[in-house]
Amino acid sequence: MAAMAPPLRRAEPWLVALHRAHHRDLVRLATLLVDDQGSAEEAVQDAYVALARRGPAGVEDPEAYLRTAVVNNARSALRKRRVRRNHLRSVQRDRVAPGADQAVLLDEDARRVLAALDELSGRQREVLVLRYWADLSEAEIATALGISAGSVKTHAHRGIAALARILEAP
Repeated sequence: MAAMAPPLRRAEPWLVALHRAHHRDLVRLATLLVDDQGSAEEAVQDAYVALARRGPAGVEDPEAYLRTAVVNNARSALRKRRVRRNHLRSVQRDRVAPGADQAVLLDEDARRVLAALDELSGRQREVLVLRYWADLSEAEIATALGISAGSVKTHAHRGIAALARILEAP
């Protein structure tokens, strides 16, 4: 039987301060990556729990740790979703319809850009969201995704070109 991790105590002040400063932005980042509010919130929550278990001395840069953990958790959520969809494909052919209020909440341009982002490869979408939404540098993106700065440049260039093609199509 595996040993269970000790339960978390009351939130530490350093963690509360990080949460107040970054939670909303991390949820938005995760939502752009997974396109699902519930999965995004879960990815962020899991990142905070992992950081809390490490403690304040266990991580050199807590903000970068959280960002990387959220991206990794979002990737994991997408992999799980892909497995579920592949499994259910034989039973159900249709995609889950978006919420009734989603169309009202986004204007037409935003809907087109989000739909175009959804057509990009996962890595291109991650790089573009981190670059243009989270406003991270190439070095920060490379660290968050665990790839080289050159790969970040390549994925950004190809992603932007693909977005232009998609958005210019009638």
